[in-house]
Amino acid sequence: MRSSSTPITRRSILGGMAAATVIGWSTSHQAWARESDSFAHTAASLPALDGTLETSAGVKSTFNHDFGHMVTGACWAVLRPGSVQDIVKMVNYARANGLKIAMNGRGGQNGDEESHSCYGQAQVPQGGIAIDARGLTKIVRIGSSSAVVETGVTWAQLTDAALARGLTPPALTDYLHLSIGGTLSVGGIGSTVARYGLQIDTVKSIDIVTGNGDLITASPSCHADLFNTALGGGGQVGIIVRAEVALIPAPPKMTVFTLYYNDVSAFLADSEKLMAEKRFEGQVGEIARTPDDSGWWYKLEGQAYWKGGTAPNRTALLTGLHDVRASATIEDLPFREAVFRTDGDEAWLKENDFWGQPKPWLSLFVPASKAKAFADLLTAELNSDDLGAGFLLYYPYPTSKLTRPLSVQPSEPTAYLCDVLRFPAPGADIARMLDQNRRLYDKAVALGAKRYLVGAIPNMTSADWRAHFGIRWKVLVAAKRRYDPAGILTPGQGFFG
Repeated sequence: MRSSSTPITRRSILGGMAAATVIGWSTSHQAWARESDSFAHTAASLPALDGTLETSAGVKSTFNHDFGHMVTGACWAVLRPGSVQDIVKMVNYARANGLKIAMNGRGGQNGDEESHSCYGQAQVPQGGIAIDARGLTKIVRIGSSSAVVETGVTWAQLTDAALARGLTPPALTDYLHLSIGGTLSVGGIGSTVARYGLQIDTVKSIDIVTGNGDLITASPSCHADLFNTALGGGGQVGIIVRAEVALIPAPPKMTVFTLYYNDVSAFLADSEKLMAEKRFEGQVGEIARTPDDSGWWYKLEGQAYWKGGTAPNRTALLTGLHDVRASATIEDLPFREAVFRTDGDEAWLKENDFWGQPKPWLSLFVPASKAKAFADLLTAELNSDDLGAGFLLYYPYPTSKLTRPLSVQPSEPTAYLCDVLRFPAPGADIARMLDQNRRLYDKAVALGAKRYLVGAIPNMTSADWRAHFGIRWKVLVAAKRRYDPAGILTPGQGFFG
């Protein structure tokens, strides 16, 4: 890696023989110019970088799709940053030349890294620049109560580094091989949301490159407007390059209680009872097909942390519940094994050709007063083919735990995460599922629900987004005008058309 003071040639900036003669972007011709082009003199010279800017077709193709495999981008260049200053330089270059630019989180593992947006949220249009988050993978510091990381670090990497010191992030997504910057841009939800909120609620400060090309440190007490609109703001005001996130002591083990219900009302009542009483450190729920695929039943998972070598009191934790106790399972797991459990699901989905298929996910926040009505709607609307090998998560949390203003919530004390995580079989009717997502979204909104920024909901208009953000829309618009007035950042979200 070169130092920032060492200039590099245009040939080393651009990857691939065909791209070696590209010298810069020509605004007048709306094209990358090569030395041999007649309009080469109109191109804006590329800045010297510590990393590389690559334009080969092979590299670009891996950045022009995402985890959802339904929307194709058309970036013309990929920045692999060697430093934060590379991002500052290329944001300034993009703004000066009217180019779009977005961070690509590169979630995944074992060679399957890609943006884990589901519907093109991290894509850029033709002429745009994608930034490879894997260029920022330094764990800067792990202290007794927080860690400072570059945002291309994955939650899996941070979790392992923290566990080596007896610590863990308090809020973890179910799948850990996601970039920290990626989840901080949308929220980051997992089993401890009822205790700690979203991952963005555990952030103490961020370093962010705004659309103006300024590198700013923001926190609740410094540049608070930027802090609050960057976290959960869909990448609209800046590119988060570093974050300080909270850590807590890690338990040695976790006891996982899996309870089953035939009755939705009993499932919802027990879910809210356990949440209110804080019996478990982690809690999730699922609406699942019965083993014989004849209908639906309901699954509640409680996660109880061990205190040193002391196991939780199983009897006390299960007192007063109304599950089908004969079907319950209880398992003691080492903490790391428990939080990395979805790695096994990932391996199975890949082996059986589900992982690489289009995935029209739907993620919503449903007010608790409408949780039964919407659960009934889901079980009437969906069938086993609609989920494929996927999951339908459904569990409550106190909305007061979500403190960042752009993680917009239903106007009730309790809401439910509804996560339709489809893994359709090859050849499934994806267009029908997208239409179904839109129909379910509209019905959910009529019940007072809000959407989570991940997922695939077609035909979202600016009016839809204004309605979604409600009174927070003016806050987002004001921050966009202040920190990205040229509108170059993360266009795939579609907030502004």
